[in-house]
Amino acid sequence: MSSNNADLLVNKIFDVKDKIALVTGGGSGIGLMICQTLAVNGAKVYIVGRTEEKLENVVKYHGQDISGQIIPITGDVSTKEGAENIVKTIESKESHLDILVNNAGVAAPKTQTTADTPEALRENLLKPTSVEEWTSEYATNVVGPYLLTTGFLPLLQKATEHTYGYSGTVVNISSISGLVRISQGHFSYNASKGAAVHLNKLLAAEIAKAGFKIRINSIAPGVFPSEMTTGESGENQKSEMPKEHKEGLPSGRPGNDKDMAAAILFVVGCQYLNGQTIVVDGGYLIQAGT
Repeated sequence: MSSNNADLLVNKIFDVKDKIALVTGGGSGIGLMICQTLAVNGAKVYIVGRTEEKLENVVKYHGQDISGQIIPITGDVSTKEGAENIVKTIESKESHLDILVNNAGVAAPKTQTTADTPEALRENLLKPTSVEEWTSEYATNVVGPYLLTTGFLPLLQKATEHTYGYSGTVVNISSISGLVRISQGHFSYNASKGAAVHLNKLLAAEIAKAGFKIRINSIAPGVFPSEMTTGESGENQKSEMPKEHKEGLPSGRPGNDKDMAAAILFVVGCQYLNGQTIVVDGGYLIQAGT
């Protein structure tokens, strides 16, 4: 009698050894968590960011004594030229791309949503808002993932052809902010993340309809320590958030590196997952509602 027991081992199901990956916004926060996870498990990871020093710090503090590699690329995903340059750079170095993680994101300052009169609410919501703020967030949070996903389609398809039983995969890091029914004081950011969630569905559906075996999924994180949520990061590009910061959540704490590691390995590894948004939020949406 034969058995498939060996195929069900964790290191087989979530195997990323020798995979080629690219992570945008990989210099801090969730992007760095994902970069570390892939690299320590044997992947060759290109990290993209706008600040060269941050990327070099990632290599310095997290790129040593690992089974994979971390390779920095300075780039900007918010413009078509920037996205095309990133694609050209990888095309010049690699014959295929197994994993694309569109993580880069920006957020404008919060607005005050409480007021006693319509005039006061108008003042709170309208005065600090600019069209440039909205379009800047949309360019990075929505257009960037579209440009890179479509730009990398040939290399992603080659990954599918490169390894039997494996499909090139895109993971879009959206947010629970694109699903939650409250603004959280971030109208422009939440609207952009809502668009990112829908873009994920559109790309997955159209690429599948075209007959290409490339999986497109999204992870929607809740509160994780990052420069966006804490305002800073240390010398090692890591941000700290005390447990008390979100003790009201069912989880009783913010997310951590292991939580994101489990999520990215699942989404990358599950070959039967396509067109989905996986929420990793410690139970936030249970309380806030969608």
